[in-house]
Amino acid sequence: MALSVCSVGPWNLNPISLATPSFPFKSLKFPPFWPTQKVKMGPLSVSPMGFGTWAWGNQFLWGYQESMDNELQQIFNMAVDYDINLFDTADSYGTGRLNGQSEKLLGRFIREFQEKKGSKRDIVIATKFAAYPWRLTPGQFVNACRASLDRMQIEQIGIGQLHWSTANYAPLQELALWDGLVAMYEKGLVKAVGVSNYGPKQLLKIHDYLKDRGVPLCSAQVQFSLLSMGKDQLEIKSICDSLGVRMIAYSPLGLGMLTGKYSPSKLPNGPRALLFKQILPGLDPLLSSLRDIANKRRKTMSQVAINWCICKGTVPIPGVKSIKQAEENLGALGWRLSSDELLRLDYAANESPRRMIQNIFQTR
Repeated sequence: MALSVCSVGPWNLNPISLATPSFPFKSLKFPPFWPTQKVKMGPLSVSPMGFGTWAWGNQFLWGYQESMDNELQQIFNMAVDYDINLFDTADSYGTGRLNGQSEKLLGRFIREFQEKKGSKRDIVIATKFAAYPWRLTPGQFVNACRASLDRMQIEQIGIGQLHWSTANYAPLQELALWDGLVAMYEKGLVKAVGVSNYGPKQLLKIHDYLKDRGVPLCSAQVQFSLLSMGKDQLEIKSICDSLGVRMIAYSPLGLGMLTGKYSPSKLPNGPRALLFKQILPGLDPLLSSLRDIANKRRKTMSQVAINWCICKGTVPIPGVKSIKQAEENLGALGWRLSSDELLRLDYAANESPRRMIQNIFQTR
C-alpha cells in the first residue's frame, strides 16, 4: 500500500554531548525526547536542519556503492528517531543505471522504518525535478512528479521543487515548468512547491507568477554557507524573509571544505580534489576562526558551520553518508552561536580571498 509522506518539524535541542562524534553509535547518550521547536516552511513544519541525500546513489562524486545501503538505512532511522524530518532529494540523484536511486532509497527506508516501529511519522520529502530539455510541457513536468511518487511509493510529496531555472537559455520552457508546478500542486501530488538555484530576479518573478495562480511559494533552495556568502545569497535571503519564503541552505559545509578535514596537502579523492586545491589555500582566515570557536565550544568545525546557517535563519541540509557524519550533524543543534561569534565568522569569511564557485545553474 502506498504511504503518504508530507509534514514534520524543526526544533531547538537541549545541549547534549554530541560535540565529539567519534563515539561509537551505540554509546551515544541521547535524551529520550527532544524538545521540539518547529520551523514553518509553507504549510509544513520541519526540523531546523534537514539531511541532504545527493550522495545516495552518486558514484562519480561521492563514491556510492550499494553495499552502503544498510548504513544509510541506519542513518535514516537515527535521524527520524531524533526528530529530523526533512529529507532533500532529486529525481536526478544517482549516476548511470542508478539514476533516481536516492528517491528509491528514501521510499524504502520510510516503509521499513514505519513497519519496524508500527506507526507513521511525519516526514517531509523535498524532491527536485530536473529541467531536462525534453520536459517542454506542464504535462511532462507533472509526469516527472508522478515518476518520483512511483519510485518512492508514496501518495504525496512534501515539497516539489524546480531544480533549476531555464530562463537564461530556454525562457519558453521556463513558463511551461512553472505551469507544471501549478498543476502538480492543484492535483494534490505535492503539498507545497519550491525552487532551487534561483537568483533574486527570477525568484521574485516566479513568486508573483505562482501567487497569481493561487499557489504559494514555500521554499527557495540556494548554495549558502560561510564559503558562499555573497551579494546574491544575501539578497535572496532578504527577499525570502520579505515574502515569507523559507530558504533551504544546500552545501552548508562547502562540499567538505569547512569541516577541517582537508588541506592543500590532504585532498579528497575524486573530482573534488581539483576544486579544493584551488580554494583551500585562500581559506586560512575562515578556517582558523572556525577552528578557534569550535575548540572553545567543544564542538567540531562542521557543527559550527552548520549552526551559523541556522543562526542566519536558513534550514541547512548537510549531506550525510555515514553514521559518524549523522552524529556530527546532530551536534549542530541545541545551541546557538553568540552575536560576537557570528560577527567574527562573517568577518573571517569576507577576509578569505577564496570563495566557493557559483552553481552554473544559478540565475540572476
